[in-house]
Amino acid sequence: MIDPKLLREDPDALRAAAREKNVTVDVDALVALDVRRRELLGEFEACRAKQKRAGEGIAKASGDEKQGLIAAMKEVADRVKELSAALEEVQAELDAGLALVPNPPLAEVPRGASEEDNVVLRCVPEVVPELPFEPRDYMDIAALCRLIDVERAGKVSGTRFGYILRELALMEFAVVRYALEKLSSEGFVPAVPPVMIREEAMAAMGYMARGAEEIYRTQDDLFLVGTSEQSMGPFHMDEMLDASELPLRYCAFSTCFRREAGSYGKDTRGILRVHQFDKVEMFVFCKPDQSRDEHKLLLRMEEDLVRGLGIPYRVLDICTADLGDPAAAKFDVECWMPGQGAYRETHSTSNCTDYQARSLGVRYRPQAQAPPEYVHTLNGTAFAVGRILIAILENYQREDGGVTVPEALRPHMGGLASIEPRVTVA
Repeated sequence: MIDPKLLREDPDALRAAAREKNVTVDVDALVALDVRRRELLGEFEACRAKQKRAGEGIAKASGDEKQGLIAAMKEVADRVKELSAALEEVQAELDAGLALVPNPPLAEVPRGASEEDNVVLRCVPEVVPELPFEPRDYMDIAALCRLIDVERAGKVSGTRFGYILRELALMEFAVVRYALEKLSSEGFVPAVPPVMIREEAMAAMGYMARGAEEIYRTQDDLFLVGTSEQSMGPFHMDEMLDASELPLRYCAFSTCFRREAGSYGKDTRGILRVHQFDKVEMFVFCKPDQSRDEHKLLLRMEEDLVRGLGIPYRVLDICTADLGDPAAAKFDVECWMPGQGAYRETHSTSNCTDYQARSLGVRYRPQAQAPPEYVHTLNGTAFAVGRILIAILENYQREDGGVTVPEALRPHMGGLASIEPRVTVA
């Protein structure tokens, strides 16, 4: 949630934020609600003070005077109840409206009207290497090596599911181990968080006001996470963090679930866009003056992980229109997929400033006697495992249909150096 002070101090900034992110928010209505809330609060506090004075007077009075004071206090008490109910109603309406206001983009974020305005910062290498044969896409490679079965998954679970088999299943866990070891050595605390969280936690992370259609909900009113970010952010909910321990950095592994509503017909073949996948996610709590540097660190870790696998990639600075509600700035890493002849998104990292921490109630004291401030939160993909497996299959494919295992993963696969085809190439 944005800082409510902005409604009074700079409503134009909120209008600009909504406009830049292509969302509709009635800021004027929110300003009016905030005015009404403060009016009700002022009258409520005045009536409460009157109640207190009347109570003190009743204790000292007697006879008719006391009965008169009791009658007068009853009128005040009735008004307090009315004001309390009205204040609760206005506050709920204001909170619901504030939840629709997106986090304003940072000044350095490229302005743009759509994803077409995202800025390519660099390509590594500058020119992608060409394979000396006609490349296959990952599902053709998987068919030759019998690594992915979506047909049987369709019978068991429906569309957008897959069985990961044989060496590719081993490679999945190798990828996870490789990421956790790399991040642990950089001071990230490994975690395996819950994959079901309460509604208040999901809402506080900024994913319920818009985008709730993507989230799976259980009959027990628990929500399945679409990324470990959604369960790691609430890890320190309603806590006062020790300033000397900031930044706190975590790397969390979890299975993730997304309904992929509205994406029918898009990447439905295979395992690129599925309802269930595994992921290693980085999450950071830090002081406000640390968040830009932490954002750069998360991007560096993403690049180091991809470079360690020897996969060509590019980095994008995401424009205002392509930012989600919580993000104030965002970078994407896209890996080159030779079988598809395109870069595809495999990583993202976002600086959410105090937007999530404000709803979560995560604060710290800059100094011992200083008033508390909200921390900044950041998140970044270490690996969305299915997508990085696709990138490995396509970049390490051989002409005979087999796949060379990246050297960085071999220690985690019992020294296995290659995946051999099980079907003869025509």
